[in-house]
Amino acid sequence: MRIIHTVPYIGEEASGPAYSTTTLHRMMNASGAKSQLAVTAEFEGASKAIDGLKIFPRKKSLHKLGRSPQMLRWLQEQTANSKVDIIHNHSIWMMPNVYPGWVTKKSNIPLVVSPRGTFSRWAMRRSRAVKFFFWHSVQKQALAHTTLFHATAESEYEDIRRMGYRQPIAIVPNGIDVPELKLPLSSGEKTLLFLGRVHPVKGIDLLLDAWASVHSAFPDWRLRVVGPGDTQYVEELRTLANSLSLQRVDFVGPLYRDEKEAAYQSANLFVLPTHSENFGMVVAEALASGCPVITTKGAPWSGLINNRAGWWIDIGVEPLKRALGEAMAKDRGELAEMGARGRAWMERDFSWKEIALQMIESYRWIQTGGTPPAWIRND
Repeated sequence: MRIIHTVPYIGEEASGPAYSTTTLHRMMNASGAKSQLAVTAEFEGASKAIDGLKIFPRKKSLHKLGRSPQMLRWLQEQTANSKVDIIHNHSIWMMPNVYPGWVTKKSNIPLVVSPRGTFSRWAMRRSRAVKFFFWHSVQKQALAHTTLFHATAESEYEDIRRMGYRQPIAIVPNGIDVPELKLPLSSGEKTLLFLGRVHPVKGIDLLLDAWASVHSAFPDWRLRVVGPGDTQYVEELRTLANSLSLQRVDFVGPLYRDEKEAAYQSANLFVLPTHSENFGMVVAEALASGCPVITTKGAPWSGLINNRAGWWIDIGVEPLKRALGEAMAKDRGELAEMGARGRAWMERDFSWKEIALQMIESYRWIQTGGTPPAWIRND
């Protein structure tokens, strides 16, 4: 089976769609499929080391939308000459997410689309005017003949149906790499970690407000905010922290690779007070590193409760204050036990090999028909 995955870009920070799409591509190749990954980028960088990666330059005009005539021509050539069996597009709102719809429209090649959180109510409200224009100009038509949608959680399935699409939907989560645990349990100051994109959707302002209410009661805890973000927004958060007279709060900036993993493994508790996530890869990464998690019902992680690995709370400052107070009152051993249960959960249910095989079986089903796999919904 020959598959082309399309995604606007993959950056140095291997998280979110960049991580999940790249790893899915790799695991499909490891499972016997022939997968290629088509991206656009300003800088080619170290990503060229990925087998099967095709990097296309962007034009200066409509640069931020990822306009790349070279990518479009290559996709046209692949479909016209029957060099591909499936095209799988990841995300929307950029030209690399439009081209797959254009090139498959008049062919018999199935189009699979993973919205990657872009259909959530929160995401649809952001930059509404720009999205309205782009949607009605090009994006809606490019998605109209999608053969199969892919959702990473039940909540994203509901988002796709809310948008009016009635095609089958494969509900297949992202996978996770479970790292070797290298750091011993610390005996010093305890760490509450936020790690991810520093962006309004993540609810970091809620976290700072909640920290203002709990930090004085837990002087042995420190909050670390780790991740890349718009300079102006990061400065707004620093100003908020100062206005609240917060103590023991560090804005660290982005960490990559070994430093990123060390941040997870040295933390005692992870927090993601998000407004909206289609999956929440950082939650899986924290659990895989043995760190218990607090996150909101804006992320599809109800399993934190069933697996006794953390807290799944309503969105807002008050629920966050209560969860932080309960979690930070636990001793290191209790938190470590919760983290160990979360790590075992990741090893059991989120193997990348199994995820890749489920997607390949989904592709086969849309090619050959018959009884759909158990994870595909037609309702």
